[in-house]
This record gives sequence, structure tokens and C-alpha cells, in this order.
Amino acid sequence: MRQQLEMLIIFFYIFYVIEYYYWFFKLKDGYQAYRRISFEREAYANEHNLNYLKKRRFWNFRKYL
Repeated sequence: MRQQLEMLIIFFYIFYVIEYYYWFFKLKDGYQAYRRISFEREAYANEHNLNYLKKRRFWNFRKYL
């Protein structure tokens, strides 16, 4: 939700879809395309870190691009 709020929700979904299709056409695999989306990579990389949202920087998903 933090990612969505940072991008004013609508821009989050636009970027999400664009990034998904970029990876889908490059990898030819829907599941792998989903796993390569920067928002998902950030979420999976930090899913066990319970303090992540307290320390997370604004627009931190960019480092997963």
C-alpha cells in the first residue's frame, strides 16, 4: 500500500502494467514477468523484515528496477 500511495495510486497501476508487459514480452513467461516487477521484488525481498516500513525510504522500489 505504501508503494501505491507514493505514486498516487493511478500511476502505480499504470507503471505496474507497463513493467509487467515489458517483462512478459522479454521473458515470454507470465509468472516470471510478475516476479520481475520492481514493486514485487521489493515486497518479496523484505517480506520477513517486520521493521522494513519504518526504515523504508520514499520511492525505494527504484533500486529494484
